[in-house]
Amino acid sequence: MGLLRCLLAFCVLCPASGFGVDPTLRISILDELMLPQSFDGVTQVQGFHGQSRAFLFQGSSRDVKAAAEVAKRMVQKLRGKNEFTVLVTLKQDYLNSGVIFSIHHSEHRFLELESSGQRNEVRLHYRTKGQQDHTEVFPYSLADNQWHKVSVAVSASHVILHVDCNRIYERVVEAPYMDIPGDTLFWLGQRNSAHGLFKGVMQDVEILVMPQGYISQCPDLNRTCPTCNDFHGLVQKIMELQDVLAKTSRKLSRAEEKMNALDGCYCERTCNISGVVYREDEGWTDGCMNCTCTNGSVHCETISCPPAQCPAGTTPTYVKGVCCKECQPVCLFGGREVVDGDMKAVRDSTGRCLLFECRDRTMHQIVSSEPCPELNCPEAEQITLSDRCCKICQGHDFCSEGHGCVEHSDCVNLEAGDCCVCKDGFRPLREDNAYCEDIDECAEGKHYCRENTMCVNTPGSFMCICLTGYIRIDDYSCTEHDVCLSGLHNCDENALCLNIVGGHSCSCKPGYMGNGTVCKDINECAEGFIECDSKSTCVNLPGWYHCECRDGYHDNGFFSANGESCVDINECKTGRNTCTNDTVCFNLEGSYDCRCPHGHNCTGDCIHDNKVKHSGQIWILDSDRCSVCSCQAGQVMCRRMVCDCNNPNADLYCCPECDPRLSSQCLHQNGLLTYSSGDTWVENCQQCQCLQGQVDCWPLSCPPGDCEFTVVPEGECCPRCVTDPCQADTIRNDITKTCSDEHNISRFSGSSWIKHGTECTLCQCKNGHICCSVDPMCL
Repeated sequence: MGLLRCLLAFCVLCPASGFGVDPTLRISILDELMLPQSFDGVTQVQGFHGQSRAFLFQGSSRDVKAAAEVAKRMVQKLRGKNEFTVLVTLKQDYLNSGVIFSIHHSEHRFLELESSGQRNEVRLHYRTKGQQDHTEVFPYSLADNQWHKVSVAVSASHVILHVDCNRIYERVVEAPYMDIPGDTLFWLGQRNSAHGLFKGVMQDVEILVMPQGYISQCPDLNRTCPTCNDFHGLVQKIMELQDVLAKTSRKLSRAEEKMNALDGCYCERTCNISGVVYREDEGWTDGCMNCTCTNGSVHCETISCPPAQCPAGTTPTYVKGVCCKECQPVCLFGGREVVDGDMKAVRDSTGRCLLFECRDRTMHQIVSSEPCPELNCPEAEQITLSDRCCKICQGHDFCSEGHGCVEHSDCVNLEAGDCCVCKDGFRPLREDNAYCEDIDECAEGKHYCRENTMCVNTPGSFMCICLTGYIRIDDYSCTEHDVCLSGLHNCDENALCLNIVGGHSCSCKPGYMGNGTVCKDINECAEGFIECDSKSTCVNLPGWYHCECRDGYHDNGFFSANGESCVDINECKTGRNTCTNDTVCFNLEGSYDCRCPHGHNCTGDCIHDNKVKHSGQIWILDSDRCSVCSCQAGQVMCRRMVCDCNNPNADLYCCPECDPRLSSQCLHQNGLLTYSSGDTWVENCQQCQCLQGQVDCWPLSCPPGDCEFTVVPEGECCPRCVTDPCQADTIRNDITKTCSDEHNISRFSGSSWIKHGTECTLCQCKNGHICCSVDPMCL
């Protein structure tokens, strides 16, 4: 009864409860940086409310960056956390594109929140657990010179964007990688000293290390109170869990007693070979090897076969399952010796085939009641054999009838039989090649390991391991200095740097051409290398291209690189037309037509944004002041505004190329190039544009690729589909497709483990496929 009273009291009080945040979970960025004590371009102003300080960010020359010890303290709270919420109250200048805050190390942004007024987007930049840079784009306009409360809540792979206490987007994304290095930079209101400058007012910029921190910004979102029935159910679950805990504790106690009893036992290390357990010092014969179990490891030596001394009537021959030759009885047939078990076929004077088998020193005739199978090859390709009466066709698979090729040996078909051949990296232990042993290329000097390496033998091959302190050049050699990693090279940014002994070499990435020190993108579209389907147009990308569907067409879901998957959009059926009610929509290939029914007098008006536009009317789009639209015979035609730079009243936002001011120029990310307003370029797989002195970059649009396994080739920006899951760097994990490891334990897709019995082999489950790789540096 007392518990029920407590629960009822809790339910009654719930709506009035506040949302307190543990100070250890709160990162107040404005307070940590102690603005505006020592930062130019930042001024304290009136905020959205008077309960905390607000700051105006302005100008194009400022460095609002946390001191090293402050950045370290803030990052320490975030490191390793997979649940956090970013909060900010802001009023961003109209059309400004700027970074709210940025946590980055070198070129990698571990966490960055950006608002683009040029493209009306909110962007969340971070590193994924696969060590890839990722940008999640939310189409939304914050740069409208109005106050907004913004929160981005991250919980593992779950992201929620709230604006003004309204849930705008909720998505499942790749989980962030939050193992942030200690010397990471922490910037506020900019990405660095030259780019991503936020212009406007910010207040309450915080990071809460909790998944639903938006409730502190918007307490009303927490107004739903659990019912008392929910609490009764919770109490019942707690009681059930307590019972499970008690039973588990008893089992653990008994297990601990048994473990303590084992302390005085001698544990013998055994060897498990193909399901058979051998004890310490126990020996056995495995093919042509004598093996012994020693301290849990198997040690084998090659069997030395003595010359066979066979009595009369026998001959030494190999017997299945035995390494050395044994004396076997023979038969005399046609003046020749035939080993016991062998067959011989002869033909009598009538041409009839007789089959004999050597058995007990006598040739016995074998009478078969089954006729020979019908052959599906011409008579010229039929072969007669000496050990059977039935003919065969050329290319017959003798190996499938059974063979004696055993260890590291493959069966190979010949014209009239089969033979054994040792696999690459192995040599025969006897003349018929049925048993083979590994060649130790390292001990015998049959390897290609070069400078600064150590040869390590592997079954059938070898590996060249770099000596301590050296880095790999290729499979066979290492060098002392990693010129490529240190950046002390002259390779172009679109070239591959390759360490060689005593220096390095440069070669342009795929899709680029040049000598390696200078590489230029191959414009596959302009050079005529690519011929896209007539329903698509070629779009050049850094190091690659794709065929994009033209207006009036869309991809049918079966993406084709040359645009053959583009099909016509039926604007009449989908409602994507501007015909008024007095006209009839007719679908055309790649377009449509508004036709007036016979006998009617149609106005030719258009429907646009649910408004009637009269035929001949011209207007500027509300959502894009740079686009001019007109209604022509029922169809809306829109185009970009024509720029006349000789007109002193030209709109510089729509015509940035007409802006001559030096203040409207932009500096490239490398600090070496200058762009005029309106210029565009590609940097790190992002499309960048200079607009009135501000640089805005957004992810390159890639063609659709609806496939299970994808890989981004070296030097390219867009993923390509692959069929081999072990080559893929990105997969769509399906938890229903599990893998069974060497212990027959089910593993979910995406999980990884060290293979049993090894220390350096890492395996991963990829949608039912097991992919394993060896780390050479671990050996």
